[in-house]
Amino acid sequence: MYEYYIYSQLKKHTKACKSFHMPGHKACGDFKVKFKDANLDVTELSYTDNLLSPDGAIAKAQRDIARIFGAAKSYLTTDGSSSGVLALVYCASKRGNKLIVFRNSHQSVWNACRLFGVEPLIVQGAESEGVLQPPDSAIIEKLVSNDPNIAGVLATSPDYYGNVAPLAGYREILKKYNRLLLVDEAHGAHLAYGDKGYAGLYADAWVDGAHKTLPTLTQGAIVSVGNEELVPSIEDALSMFRTTSPSFPVMASVEYGVKYIANRIRILNDAKTAVSDFKAQSRFSFYENADWTKLLLDCKPLDIAPGAVLAKLEKKGVYAEFADGRYILFYLSPMVRDKELANLEKLLSVIVEDKKIQGTYREKPQIPESERSYSFQYALKRQCEWIDLDKAVGRMCAKNAGLAPPCIPIVVTGEMITAATVKALSVKSTFGLKNGQICVVKKW
Repeated sequence: MYEYYIYSQLKKHTKACKSFHMPGHKACGDFKVKFKDANLDVTELSYTDNLLSPDGAIAKAQRDIARIFGAAKSYLTTDGSSSGVLALVYCASKRGNKLIVFRNSHQSVWNACRLFGVEPLIVQGAESEGVLQPPDSAIIEKLVSNDPNIAGVLATSPDYYGNVAPLAGYREILKKYNRLLLVDEAHGAHLAYGDKGYAGLYADAWVDGAHKTLPTLTQGAIVSVGNEELVPSIEDALSMFRTTSPSFPVMASVEYGVKYIANRIRILNDAKTAVSDFKAQSRFSFYENADWTKLLLDCKPLDIAPGAVLAKLEKKGVYAEFADGRYILFYLSPMVRDKELANLEKLLSVIVEDKKIQGTYREKPQIPESERSYSFQYALKRQCEWIDLDKAVGRMCAKNAGLAPPCIPIVVTGEMITAATVKALSVKSTFGLKNGQICVVKKW
C-alpha cells in the first residue's frame, strides 16, 4: 500500500500551528467556517517541502507516482495540464523549429508554439460518425522523413471523444528518425493502470490531467518523462511555467488520486465493468471509442437535438460535460457506480419521450481540411483586422477559430479561409469569432 506523504504531512503539523505566513486567510474566522480544511492551505515551510526543489514529502510523492506511472521521473503541477504542455513544447523547441500537432490539439499547444516560435504542422485523420479521428502513422512518416527540422510529434491521446492515437506506430517511426514522441494525455491519467493506449508505454514525455479522471482536485496534473535525456529540459521548463505558490491541497490530492487507485485497483475495474454492462444493456446508442470514461450518447438516432436533452437533464440536477451538436459527453471516472448509470438510463428514457423535443436534431457541420499557404509564425507577425465571416473567403486566418464545444479549430492561424470554413463556422457555438466577424491578416 502506498502512503499519502503530502496529505499526512499537512495533517500532522497544521493542527497545532499558528499562521504568521501566507496565505492571508490565516485559516481562521468566517473563512475557516466556510472552508473547513483551510488549515491545509499553507505555503513552503520547514515541514511542507518546496515543489521547485523538493527533498521531503513532495519528493517522495513524485518518486512513487513515477513508479506507478512507469516513468523515469514524474512531476506534480497545480497549473493543470497546460503548464505541462508548455514544458513539452519547450523541450521540442530545443530539437527543431517545427512540431507535428493534431488539429484537435488543446489551446495550450497553440499558445506554446506561439511562445517558442515553433511552427505547428497540422495533421488530422478522417471523420467517422461526426468525429475527427487520430491521424495514421503514414502521415507522420511522410512528414518526418522529408524534414530534419521537425522535432517530433505532440499527439493528443485520448481526445475528448475517447479516441486513442496509434502511439505504438508513431513510436516506431519516430525512433527510426530520431525524433520525439510527446503526448498530451490530459484526458487519460486512468490509462496508467494497465490500458494498452497509455502514453507511458511509448512516449518520451507526456502530461496527465489527474483531475480529469482520478479523484483529484481541479488543476492537479502530472508531467512524466520516459526518456531521461529530456529531464534537464523538462525541469528547466517547469521552473519557468509552474507557479511559485502551488496549492498544497491540490498537490496532496494529486498524490492521493494516483495512489488511491493503485491501492484499490478493484475500484477501477468495477467501474469499467459497470460502464461496459451499462452500454450493453442500454436502449441508447453510444459513440464507439477506446476509452471507457468517455460515454457519448448519440442523439442522431433519437432525432433529438443534444442541447434539448442537456437542458432537461440540467433541470433535474444532472450535468454532462458538453453537447456538441450530435453527442452528449458524460465524462466518467473510476468513481462511477452502476447505480448512477442505471439512474441516468431511467432519466434519459423519460426525457426522450417528450414530444416537444422530438424531431429537433440537425446535422452538425463537418470539419473541413483547410488550405495552407503561409505559416502559423508568419501570420502571427502580420497586422490583422476583423471582417465579416461571409466576406472572409480567400483571406488568411490570424486567430484560431472553431467549434465550441469541444474547441477544435476549424481554421488555424496561417491557414486560408475557404467556403467550407465559413459554412462550418456559421453556427451559434463557436470560439475565435466576435460579433459574426473573424480575425484575418491585413492586406498590404
